[in-house]
Amino acid sequence: VQLQASGGGLVQPGGYLRLSCAASGSIFSINDMGWYRQAPGKQRELVATISSAGSTNYADSVKGRFTISRDNAKKTVYLQMNSLKPEDTAVYYCIAYLMLYMGDAYHNYWGQGTLVTVSS
Repeated sequence: VQLQASGGGLVQPGGYLRLSCAASGSIFSINDMGWYRQAPGKQRELVATISSAGSTNYADSVKGRFTISRDNAKKTVYLQMNSLKPEDTAVYYCIAYLMLYMGDAYHNYWGQGTLVTVSS
């Protein structure tokens, strides 16, 4: 079982990027999915989460600029990032709460991280 994140890169301030994170392997059920980020010298922080029913939650710093969504059939979570700022520069990590078999509990799994750099 793994989470594969993609979509990071270098973008100018005011630009946009779309991150994707796909879960693969033998998975019975997926609960919440989300994104965290970690800037150099700082602690990892929550960016956004989305429940299996589609309820969303955002950090105040990204509200109105970022949109989280998911495709349950593809076991994929997305993060559309618009109006990017230099302070959004960080490694972005996806997280998903996975149940691997019926009767198991949900456990959190992390993707490998994708670097987003916002700079002119």
